Amino acid sequence: MEKTSVYVGLDYHQSFIRVCVVDAAGRALYNRPCGNHWREVVEAVSGRGAVAGVAIEACCGAADLADELVEHAGWSVALAHPGYVARMKQSPDKSDMADARVLAELTRVGWLPRVWLAPAPIRELRRLVGLRQTLIDQRRAARLRLRALLRDLRRRPAGVRTRPWSRAWLAWVDTLDLDDASRLVLDECLAQIAFFTQRLTRVEHALEGRTHNDPVVRRLREMPGVGPVTAWVLRAHVGRFDRFRSGKQLARFCSLCPRNASSGDRVADSGLIRAGDPTLRSTLIELGHRLVRCDQRWGSLAARLRRAGKHPCVIAAAVANRFVRWLHHQMQEPTMT
Repeated sequence: MEKTSVYVGLDYHQSFIRVCVVDAAGRALYNRPCGNHWREVVEAVSGRGAVAGVAIEACCGAADLADELVEHAGWSVALAHPGYVARMKQSPDKSDMADARVLAELTRVGWLPRVWLAPAPIRELRRLVGLRQTLIDQRRAARLRLRALLRDLRRRPAGVRTRPWSRAWLAWVDTLDLDDASRLVLDECLAQIAFFTQRLTRVEHALEGRTHNDPVVRRLREMPGVGPVTAWVLRAHVGRFDRFRSGKQLARFCSLCPRNASSGDRVADSGLIRAGDPTLRSTLIELGHRLVRCDQRWGSLAARLRRAGKHPCVIAAAVANRFVRWLHHQMQEPTMT
């Protein structure tokens, strides 16, 4: 029986896993739920044939289960792209049984849309980068509330214009004569900003310590305009640069390529593609703005685009696109994987 090749589809849930096993001819040998543990999955599949491939739809917790199955069971496990799989298995009779069967069948015929199974250190780095971005967003929201309060009260520094959030500006905010309700809102906003800044410093120290000896991060920080935050985000989301066949593929992964919106005789672009991670894209577009200002090579490209009448935001995205393509070739050394 072990000589028969079987293909396994796992529909992952936090409390249980639906396991579907099909043979090389597409016949379902098993399709039942089991507990959310790698041993129970292996027990459900054992005795039904030699496992030729396993598919799990990428979701929270799926990567850890895939690692356990690879390490302990020796299976070949692939993560399926959730967006593509969701469109493939659309049905008026959607169920866990049908979802697991679709994953098994896609593995059997070789049509599974795979995503990269990042190793545990990269997944941990992603968690830290995601936490940092959450703290940044929360601090920004508190700052916006404070600025909105000042606009509502029609208060701004008298005399010389003071840059917001500078020491002089914060000292002026502290001296404002406000009623009790407005002062409470202002003090709460300032306290939240201080709290999120403190937590942000702690997370950034953790990121610095985790990537201190990382050769990829070290090489990235040698690039023009690339600081520690950009290096952390690229390392967390890209991981290995050699998993992309070309710089264009990497740029598409980073959502820096224009989306084609052609139809019939009309040929047009419709902004940037939106399939990638928004933090990665925004970080790289910020990098594009820096490169335009501080690097002669990319500044020359920006000048040509400016003479062609391109908008500054379009120029920054185009510079980031070209930089990422160039970066792909720079990061192909064996030590950079």
